[in-house]
Amino acid sequence: MINVMIIEDDPMVLEVNKGFLEKMEGFHLQSSFENGKAALEKVFESPPDLILLDMFLPDISGLDVLQEIRDKEVPADIILITAARDAQTIQRVFRLGAVDYLVKPFRFTRFQQALESHKKMWMKLHQSQSLNQEDIDGWNKIKNEMSEIPPKGLSEITLKQIYMALSDEQNPVTAEELAERLGMARVTVRRYLEYLEKQERITVQIEYGKVGRPRHNYSV
Repeated sequence: MINVMIIEDDPMVLEVNKGFLEKMEGFHLQSSFENGKAALEKVFESPPDLILLDMFLPDISGLDVLQEIRDKEVPADIILITAARDAQTIQRVFRLGAVDYLVKPFRFTRFQQALESHKKMWMKLHQSQSLNQEDIDGWNKIKNEMSEIPPKGLSEITLKQIYMALSDEQNPVTAEELAERLGMARVTVRRYLEYLEKQERITVQIEYGKVGRPRHNYSV
């Protein structure tokens, strides 16, 4: 059983996340907090296996919480849950070792994907004394979904933003639709989607109409 701590100052969002967690098998809500300092005291006293961490807290920022946990070398994995979308913040979060980054608002399917991916890694590491190369490669494949460095000309941060945004979509979408949601140029979004499709990390369905160009629908 994976013990989870939720750090979220919005009571409504906290209840939603608790409800999402209750739907997940293999997870147990160990504790929840609405501010960072109280949460850190509990983390240092009794570390959970996984922390779902909001970025904007009333006393200290989620980044400060994440930094403190890493400085103290607390053995807990962290998933950021926040409305922050700026590239600098996302880059710092991943450099500090967060295993995933969920942008509010998100659907249960994206929440489920993040926790299931974490569970696969957690179980591998806790069920074996040692891992073989195949186990490590499988673990790395999961981690690389969010950490792959793209080729020259493509931004790692933009790639993550587009991939995570597409993961949030319940139904397949076009590059134009995703670009509108992200506030990016559709030409830019299409380039990244084409790259992700070539890497077999997303799929594309081509819909042919009677007139005009075929519609390319992308999904994770």
